[in-house]
Amino acid sequence: MNRLSKQRIAQNFSRASAGYEQSAVLQNTVAERMLSRLDLVTVSPDTIIDAGAGTGRAARMLAKRYKRARVLQVDLSAAMLSHSRNNTPRFFSRQFFVCGDVENMPLASHCCQLLFSSMTYQWCNDLDAAFTEATRLLQPNGLFMFATLGPDTLKELRESWATVDDIEHVNTFMDMHDIGDAVVRAGLENVVMDVEIITVQYPDCYTLMRDIKHIGAGNTLAGRMRGLTGKERLQKMIRAYENYRQDDYLPATYEIVYGHAWVPLQGVQHKQDGETFISIDNIGGRRGS
Repeated sequence: MNRLSKQRIAQNFSRASAGYEQSAVLQNTVAERMLSRLDLVTVSPDTIIDAGAGTGRAARMLAKRYKRARVLQVDLSAAMLSHSRNNTPRFFSRQFFVCGDVENMPLASHCCQLLFSSMTYQWCNDLDAAFTEATRLLQPNGLFMFATLGPDTLKELRESWATVDDIEHVNTFMDMHDIGDAVVRAGLENVVMDVEIITVQYPDCYTLMRDIKHIGAGNTLAGRMRGLTGKERLQKMIRAYENYRQDDYLPATYEIVYGHAWVPLQGVQHKQDGETFISIDNIGGRRGS
């Protein structure tokens, strides 16, 4: 996979912060579905990390669910966090704001019991580092829950651009099995992974591209083509996309990869030469969820 420009990601989301929640219908839907999955597990956190919190919508819902917990919102974009803070009550709030990269968060080890992340890890260059960081921050028996994007995301747009040139105009995303393998390598156990396909309907290609821009999710590949896309090339892509039209709408596919896993009861002991060593006491039966 090509590397993503973290600077461009931060800039894109900062520009989108003011109108993000109004445009991020899919992102809000995924976060709500993740929150409903918390009904199926037993966890009573004192501290929660929302990794990639954005404008804080999910963090506020987490605070409502776990009223005694403090919620640490971590995001790469200071503007996103500022917007979230402006929407958070100033008095008696247990929301805290940390500007940082989820691959290397400026937080103390073993500081939380729940690490929640909705639609963030697709912006990572090193998924192993990000998941290892999640393991570091969680206490033993802590829960890691996330959702990210799979490789079929925006496949219609990607395939339409492929008829124009061989430049990557759409970010690429990892397969569920590769993501699950990275969770295991991070030393987590009882890993559960599943996929949901969500199709969003658009009246035209311009509306789709405008929505992508408005949520800050444009092409962030470090090696992307610079400059404006030529009008003729853009029109050729749009004509190709029209082949997907169904019932007066153009489909945009999103493959949502969900995962959750637990830190072993005794914690991850240490790592050496890429291998994770866990106490033998943790091998065998585990909690029901």
